[in-house]
Amino acid sequence: MKKITLTLLLFLACVAGMAQGSKKLDLKDITSGQYRPTSIRNVVPMPDGEHYTQMNDEGTQITKYSFKTGEPVEVIFDVAKARECDFKHFDSYQFSPDGSKLLIATKTTPIYRRSYTAVHYLYPLKRNDKGVTTNNIIERLSDGGPQQAPVFSPDGTMIAFVRDNNIFLVKTLYGNSESQVTEDGKQNAVLNGIPDWVYEEEFGFNRALEFSADNSMLAFIRFNETEVPSYQFPLFAGESPRINGLEDYPGEYTYKYPKAGYPNSKVEVRTFDIKSKVTRTMKLPLDADGYIPRIRFTQDPNKLAIMTLNRHQNRFDMYFADPRSTVCKLALRDESPYYISENVFDNIQFYPENFSFLSDKDGYPHLYWYSMGGNLVKQVTKGAHEVESFLGYDEADGSFYFISNEESPMQQAVYKIDRKGKKTKLSQKAGMNSALFSPTMKYYINTYTNLDTPAVITLNDNEGKTLKTLEANNALKQKLAQVALPQKEFFKFKTSQGVELNGWMMKPADFSASKKYPVLMYQYSGPGSQQVLDNFAISWETYMASLGYIVACVDGRGTGGRGTEFQKSTYLNLGVKEAKDQVEAAKYLGTLPYVDKNRIGIWGWSYGGYMAIMSMSEGTPVFKAGVAVAAPTDWKFYDTIYTERFMRTPKENAEGYKAASAFTRADKLHGNLLLVHGMADDNVHFQNCAEYAEHLVQLDKQFDMQVYTNRNHGIYGGNTRQHLYTKLTNFFLNNL
Repeated sequence: MKKITLTLLLFLACVAGMAQGSKKLDLKDITSGQYRPTSIRNVVPMPDGEHYTQMNDEGTQITKYSFKTGEPVEVIFDVAKARECDFKHFDSYQFSPDGSKLLIATKTTPIYRRSYTAVHYLYPLKRNDKGVTTNNIIERLSDGGPQQAPVFSPDGTMIAFVRDNNIFLVKTLYGNSESQVTEDGKQNAVLNGIPDWVYEEEFGFNRALEFSADNSMLAFIRFNETEVPSYQFPLFAGESPRINGLEDYPGEYTYKYPKAGYPNSKVEVRTFDIKSKVTRTMKLPLDADGYIPRIRFTQDPNKLAIMTLNRHQNRFDMYFADPRSTVCKLALRDESPYYISENVFDNIQFYPENFSFLSDKDGYPHLYWYSMGGNLVKQVTKGAHEVESFLGYDEADGSFYFISNEESPMQQAVYKIDRKGKKTKLSQKAGMNSALFSPTMKYYINTYTNLDTPAVITLNDNEGKTLKTLEANNALKQKLAQVALPQKEFFKFKTSQGVELNGWMMKPADFSASKKYPVLMYQYSGPGSQQVLDNFAISWETYMASLGYIVACVDGRGTGGRGTEFQKSTYLNLGVKEAKDQVEAAKYLGTLPYVDKNRIGIWGWSYGGYMAIMSMSEGTPVFKAGVAVAAPTDWKFYDTIYTERFMRTPKENAEGYKAASAFTRADKLHGNLLLVHGMADDNVHFQNCAEYAEHLVQLDKQFDMQVYTNRNHGIYGGNTRQHLYTKLTNFFLNNL
């Protein structure tokens, strides 16, 4: 389960340093994104390392910019000028690795969180000696129907993609001739080159299909989900959008979803020899119930990296497979007494002689450097802080680039370490920093924010020098200066068990220390998550603070940023320590002279909704009201990968599952509760809400409930988001 990224939500802040206006916040302005900072979306670095591109908001043009100056160089694609272009706008694009072609996606149709189908088009970027495009004809990648997960060969002459669970290959040098690589793909049975639902959701990827460095081989993961039980949920005609054909009788959606303890897909890695058309299965020593969360060809065409986990997810193995002989050799093993975090996979990058690796084996996630033979060369970073992500390695001068929270668990900065071990902080301002580097590591785009500052986006060189400010959000700052904004500040406190916890508090704009205020606590609390961060946002919580509530958030045990022991202290016992810490936070807030301790509420979404219920049922009656949106209520209802990572299987950890169930402590539920759920939630099934509601009925526990027709885990579409937040607002106004 990942924390959902809600477009308008979920970290909250105010502008403490700005002149405060008198205009009141309006809920509709928030839900419609009026206070959302402007970002630079759809930025794609070009293979040449000197330029990047950006598509416009209308989806009609792609403009090329200089990394050195941040200035536009030229429009490289325009729907109005491309010859034989039969679409008026597009959704996304990618370059071929050699930079000679664009692959443009149109008519994108989402499937799950990361997967989608689209109609793709090829556009050549080859120029003559005068710099003019020699052939600006755009052509469809395929006439056989929408494609999924397309990937270029390194030389740009081929594209592989998936359609109806089978892999297809298009050769551009032969008039976009198309051939079918696999033929056994079948819905809810066999998937080739794309992950199944649980892999996509919990391992965070949407393509399991790779070309070798010499363009001769395709490698892919084959998923056989025949033995995985199916889950069904009803679909109605609904509105926004309306599903025609379901006006009289509802339909249903059926897909494979492995709940904790149940069978997963059987997985194997296959290769396809493009010239000989021979398909081989790698001789991978994988447990029968093991996982393959990634495959990736190294720069050596004879080394296919296959990353594996055992079912407990406490042993990570990476093998180098020969795609022709099928022999697999163990290159790296990492083990944990708890579990291997899922951010490991995408932080492995391959270079001619080395590869990178993130491990928390010394108590904090740090960067390690290995030879391609699998030998540890050096530990690049050390200390009582976390490396959040590896950004890249400069092969020219031997420098490593990464993001770390060295200064504070609530902040992140961009760093480099040179070949002599000298460390330099590149990002200049304290807060949250993220970076997008050019392929050559010479330049990067930095996005900075803190409590008081909407996103400031700058173009920088690899010494940290700012070359140009691309976006300062001055228009938003001016708009915010007219609004009476709540004030936000950090705080710390110690629990009765002596654990120091970080939190933030948002006070009404007209706050007076002589008054008593009701408190609304927001949290997520899931393993490795963080809500107490030094960043900016205007959200529903900001709105609630403007109505006279103090809004607070505390990251309890199990959350991220503070090392392995703190994060993984909830292992095998989800929900118990986290709920205790939210109760302790409420008790602490109740001691403050300006807080009405009899009017404290709690709410959350997804894991945060689960924690709202668990905290209200902890046995200490500190919460007067709470809201649980899209909440799991018993981990036996949730998927294998996420649940078993932290809990193992119900058979192995019966007591842990019992203690973690909202059902077990439902008789102790105290306070007014509102349950909210989408009926088409493919992630946290409506089953969680329905069964828990029935349990409360039988216990004669009164509660409120709001169900949203045809809505998934994000609960949006049409007027849905406005209705949802109005519902939440009114609930707390009436009950808190």
